[in-house]
Amino acid sequence: MPFSPEPGTATPRTQREWWRDAVIYQIYVRSFADSDGDGEGDLPGIRSRLPELAALGVDAVWLTPFYVSPLADGGYDVADYRDVDPRFGTLADFDALTAAAHDLGLRVIIDVVPNHTSSAHRWFREAAAAEPGDPVRSRYIFRPGRGAAGEEPPNNWNSIFGGPAWTRLKRPDGTPEEWYLHLFDAEQPDLNWTSAEVHAEFDDVLRFWLDRGVDGFRIDVAHGMVKDAALPDIAEGQKADLLDGTTRLPYFDQEGVHEIYRRWRTIADSYPGQRALVAEAWVEDAERVARYLRPDELHQAFNFEYLQAGWDPRRVREVVDRSLASNGAVGAPTTWVLSNHDVTRHVTRFGGGATGLRRSLAATLLTLALPGSAYLYQGEELGLPEVTDLPEDALQDPTWERSGRTERGRDGCRVPLPWEGAEPPFGFGPAGTVPWLPVPAEWAGLTRAAQRADPGSPLALYTAALRARREAAVGAGDAVEWLDTGPEVLAFRRGAGFACAVNMSGAAAVVPLTGEVLVASGPVEQRADGVVLPADTAVWLRG
Repeated sequence: MPFSPEPGTATPRTQREWWRDAVIYQIYVRSFADSDGDGEGDLPGIRSRLPELAALGVDAVWLTPFYVSPLADGGYDVADYRDVDPRFGTLADFDALTAAAHDLGLRVIIDVVPNHTSSAHRWFREAAAAEPGDPVRSRYIFRPGRGAAGEEPPNNWNSIFGGPAWTRLKRPDGTPEEWYLHLFDAEQPDLNWTSAEVHAEFDDVLRFWLDRGVDGFRIDVAHGMVKDAALPDIAEGQKADLLDGTTRLPYFDQEGVHEIYRRWRTIADSYPGQRALVAEAWVEDAERVARYLRPDELHQAFNFEYLQAGWDPRRVREVVDRSLASNGAVGAPTTWVLSNHDVTRHVTRFGGGATGLRRSLAATLLTLALPGSAYLYQGEELGLPEVTDLPEDALQDPTWERSGRTERGRDGCRVPLPWEGAEPPFGFGPAGTVPWLPVPAEWAGLTRAAQRADPGSPLALYTAALRARREAAVGAGDAVEWLDTGPEVLAFRRGAGFACAVNMSGAAAVVPLTGEVLVASGPVEQRADGVVLPADTAVWLRG
């Protein structure tokens, strides 16, 4: 659809419960926009580019951690939850960003990281300096080791990033003593959520940022935090992974997390303006995910089953039906997401190259046509692929080292964004900026400036789709009514006036739908018997 987006102001939401059908844009702070040329994105850089996101048509932005951090895990190792790391700006910069976003009609969601802190956090430094049994150690999970001299870890748990999930402390003289738990990197010690002090601390952290005007929180590892008190061994050979699946790991999706979220919901509800809580809960079963969304708990949870459904029409339809039914049973909206900062970009997952791009754009129209809320990951509106050939000496994800340099980790989806110009890093920072990850030279044709001038670009499609979605209130209201279009074409109506069809086969298909074409991910032909969809193409129709 011909459309040339220009920066502007988003139309503010006025309807009740904005988060039920919002489109939320994830900003990976370190890779979005660098204002000072140090190679890392920052809050002033984000603020300068907010008009572009308003023009795109999203309703809110979600910022990944910008807190004080050694960046052992890209900021998800927090040393101070109430301040901005100097490399990203200041609290004043955050306040200015929030005010600018609100002026543009954009809400602001920020990350909170409650499963673990940085080992540089004051609490952990105090715990490491203390003796075993000291109350300051009760904020974390310390245990004596197994074996005659405590030389073996307390159990056989492994880190999500590879290697053991326990590290043994040593005294300055080298004497070994207790072990501490870290489900992620050794520089990310797990907090002990049986501690009243930990509960009180995070109550205060939430209020600190709510008082500054944030519209909500994305809760990192929301299915974690609470561990089986017995710390039992897991089955031999069982892989540690974020997605629990059907195995039920003793450190994920424990009952105690729900009491935490009831407490947090009370705090959020005590503030005006509909503050929202969003769970990153890697729980495969839709009914278990829905338990996080009961009326007195969280507002949303990421739909990782949908993200992992792939280019498989049967699987996609099953996930959509199950998600809507499970969330509907607790009165919660469903979220839809295709990419984020932890997974391979979906252009690449769907096959890469021209095929992957066609499928990714068709999947985007499907995603935005479903009832509920959608999350976009920065750069997907430009059709960015995963960068799979980063030099080994550039890799910074802790997975790379902890896996013995066998798993490259997540850096390939975190490469800085291309904004304008003909040479890397394409306006990510001022002239001469050397970004923290190299930007491919072949992205010259994918910059935002280049795509803004191209009515056939991914950016134009996203902008047109988001405009049509808002004007037709696509995210709200009616359930999905599937049409019988064969096993490889997904088609459904939403009420009497809106329909979506996606051809996931390898050949053109005729779909028995008529009406005005609102937006299509590729060329379509309208005939008396329906609309002809090429392979890997989606269309929205009205009427």
